[in-house]
Amino acid sequence: MKKYLVIGNPINHSLSPKLHNYWLKQNNINATYDKIKLEENEIETTIQDIKKQKIAGCNVTVPFKKMVIPFLDKLSLEAEQTQSVNTILFNNGDLIGHNTDIEGFYKAIETLRFPLKNKKVLIIGAGGVVPSIIFALKKMHVSEISITNRTEKKAEDIKNQFNNIILTKWGDLPEFDMVINATSLGLNNESIKLNFSKVGKNKLFYDVIYNPSETSFLKEGKRLGNIGENGKLMFIYQAMEAFYLWHGFKPKVDNEIIELLRND
Repeated sequence: MKKYLVIGNPINHSLSPKLHNYWLKQNNINATYDKIKLEENEIETTIQDIKKQKIAGCNVTVPFKKMVIPFLDKLSLEAEQTQSVNTILFNNGDLIGHNTDIEGFYKAIETLRFPLKNKKVLIIGAGGVVPSIIFALKKMHVSEISITNRTEKKAEDIKNQFNNIILTKWGDLPEFDMVINATSLGLNNESIKLNFSKVGKNKLFYDVIYNPSETSFLKEGKRLGNIGENGKLMFIYQAMEAFYLWHGFKPKVDNEIIELLRND
């Protein structure tokens, strides 16, 4: 029986096993999918287990999306350009890092029917998923992308990776049509501690966190008269792309899947 897993720290919140095991069972694939919390010094051993095929494939979540890269043989074009890996595949003796977050975010925003062409977007955070979000936003032809992060150096590193990114000092909020929480603040119901009271109404507040389903960031946005959306669809669509890389076909995404994950 093949083994797949997701690695991260923290990892308890991850619904990847629930989703992938549902798809594996639905499609009669003899495999299991689990989650493992790792420390940084344990990453290499786990990646080598994929090369030895003790593990068939692996998803990667915060904070390891960049850290895994030195242990891989090849990167897909998207993983190379974003320097972010969330799916590892073993193929013809090589460990290949892929980035399915880009497609996951792109498809999730498409389903919202919130047109982003020529719109202004503010991203809060500068972690592993941010390059993927920027990559997708540029495909959507937004007019402006601003980043604010408590540690300015991390935001500067992302600005150096992409053209035309505006850095905003922590606490200052530029004008935006969409604001994205790309930090882990909210996993344990923490508050971001930014003042959104003067941003106006009917903006899109988007949180990449999907568990809990409504973070304090989303509650605040809705309280102020804005639209709130969590990262559940992004999570589902990036998982669908990872499933395709490992198994050669895309599983069904339907209301049953949404309901399956809504119960958590």
